[in-house]
Amino acid sequence: MVTKIYPLVVVTLLCTVQVHADHLEELVVTASQNTRTIDVADELLISSDLAQLLKKAPGANVNTNGPLTGIPQYRGMFGSRIAVSMDGTHLAPSGPNWMDPPMSYAVGGQLESLKIYRGIVPVSVAQESIGGAIDVKSIQGEFGAEEEFALGGRLSGNVQSVNDAYHLESAVYASNKHHKIRVAAMTENGDEAAFPDGKITATEYERQRYDLGYGFHTDNHTVQLNYGYNDTGASGTPALPTDIETIKGDLYSVRYNFDRSEVVNVTVALFSSNLDHTMTNYLLREAPATGQWRRISASSDNMGFKLMTTVFDNMGSSTFGFDGFSAKHNADVDNPNNPMFFIDTFNHARREVLGAFFERNENFNNHWSGEFGIRFNRVEMDADEVNATPAMMMPPAATLRDTFNNSKLRQVDNNLDLAAKAWFRATTNASWYFGVAQKNRSPSYQERYLWLPLQATAGLADGYTYTGTIALNPEVSRQIESGLDYSDDMLTLSPRIFYSKVSDYIQGTVNEDPAAIAFVRMMNAQSGTNNPDPLRFTNVDAQLYGFDMDWAWYLNPQWSLSGLVNYVRGERDDSSDDNLYRIAPPNATVRLTYTAPKWTATIETVGYAKQDNVSAVNDEQESSSYGLINLNATWYATRNLQLAAGVDNLLDKRYEDHLGGYNRVINPDIALGARLPGSGSNIFARLIYTF
Repeated sequence: MVTKIYPLVVVTLLCTVQVHADHLEELVVTASQNTRTIDVADELLISSDLAQLLKKAPGANVNTNGPLTGIPQYRGMFGSRIAVSMDGTHLAPSGPNWMDPPMSYAVGGQLESLKIYRGIVPVSVAQESIGGAIDVKSIQGEFGAEEEFALGGRLSGNVQSVNDAYHLESAVYASNKHHKIRVAAMTENGDEAAFPDGKITATEYERQRYDLGYGFHTDNHTVQLNYGYNDTGASGTPALPTDIETIKGDLYSVRYNFDRSEVVNVTVALFSSNLDHTMTNYLLREAPATGQWRRISASSDNMGFKLMTTVFDNMGSSTFGFDGFSAKHNADVDNPNNPMFFIDTFNHARREVLGAFFERNENFNNHWSGEFGIRFNRVEMDADEVNATPAMMMPPAATLRDTFNNSKLRQVDNNLDLAAKAWFRATTNASWYFGVAQKNRSPSYQERYLWLPLQATAGLADGYTYTGTIALNPEVSRQIESGLDYSDDMLTLSPRIFYSKVSDYIQGTVNEDPAAIAFVRMMNAQSGTNNPDPLRFTNVDAQLYGFDMDWAWYLNPQWSLSGLVNYVRGERDDSSDDNLYRIAPPNATVRLTYTAPKWTATIETVGYAKQDNVSAVNDEQESSSYGLINLNATWYATRNLQLAAGVDNLLDKRYEDHLGGYNRVINPDIALGARLPGSGSNIFARLIYTF
């Protein structure tokens, strides 16, 4: 039965499923015209990678390089093209290969929801959102109604069979009408994941997280202070050339809000993080010859702010403000067996963005409403001089070093974003939507400052070494989208079509630098490797277009159907006639849910079509279609106790996720360079207790 849906699409449930019980109303996914909000507490996700929840939203998917390294993809764009914030704050990953993408610093049991901005992102939401925006909201606790303090808390845990993993979490809250305090801790651990033909080497993981929060409220004023400490231990990334040894870091934020309902709202936020990361190619995978051992030590120091004011009037609201974010990156390569070996991969690579924005939401009449925004960003980047042992011994590396150090490293971009969206309410149940925008993204520090051919490419995981181009132009996307939002007592659906023309899209292309080519070939001869000639980040033209939709059909008070359909194409729009790299294949999800007063049960089918529109320049492999069946059930045992269990990949099917990367680890069960398989049948259980 599963194979019959292969050629088509696939799925993830999405729209709204409500559970009516004595004590709660569960809303798994709520929809508005602009966003999809996924309730993390009630959505039954057992994966250690919270990014997998994005598959519940139309247009969204995940590039996976390891069990903790999910990189969001939205309508074909991924990585730094998508703005990710956590409780309104932003951070830059410490790893140059994005082993710690922003969403990896969020953990499920401490989260309340994921908000995915659908299509064109309001200019007030994020500085650079050329590919979309996601906001991760954590559980902060609530202020009480009385002067006396009340104590509450939440305990949660889950286990799963596919990798013998466990996840334990606890949070305690103390609050009265003016103060609230939160203390939370999490620990999780997993072994290598199984698939029908064996084990996926270098997929074990371990992580701890600790959080403190304090809030103060009086009249219209609220202040919230948060501190988090992340401690990730040895964790595999089999699609990358190294694995995680450690990721440690501190995250700080303070937020002030003044709220006079329907009159004015003022928000001031300050945030920072200090993140340290080490990775190796010899701890979790078969070690190479001692001369080829590599340990990379990387760090990022981030600081940011946002000042935003919204003024309400009879016709709508006006929002204006300023924001800024700065990040400094370092990454050094060494060999524990050779104290003389070093590479300054990135030396104080700096990126600063200062922005100003204005946004107007207008209700013109009973039928027409709109949103209009303008944003200006000034992006300044710089880096310090670099050196490396190879540059002292190999003329091609010395040429690359000297060329880089003698270049104009400081670069400044002035970017203008524009957005306009309109809705026409045709009937009580149906609204038509149309939107246009111009969005910009300046290059990442990897794309500009990677001077020696290496695989520090923000998680591209294509197996190529790259060099950067200092004088890259910013990407400019001109977007258009339209669709329908329909909802009545039985049916909801929200289809969208979209098109984006991207000028100066940053893409790896054939590297014509003789020194870069000579260096890679000399390293092959010296090390006995066969790495292909390097690529180089350059500007090309591209286009992305497609269709996505979520829907729900309420058959009766107990039974409902819901699902997703996603299709996106990404193409070079120049003489190359090539496709963009790592684009999700057409996919769809259908979910059938039965709801009773104390329990729910769901059967879900997920299908992905084959992907043969692949990138030639990245030597991207095609992938086959597949379909999966998942089962789960939740029992609300008491007002405070929730138990859940289920099986993912019920039929233990062998499949390869097109976004899952290629195997880089010696493993008798998976060939080097082959697509990594998805996990096999996984039995899981979860418990949540609140008090």
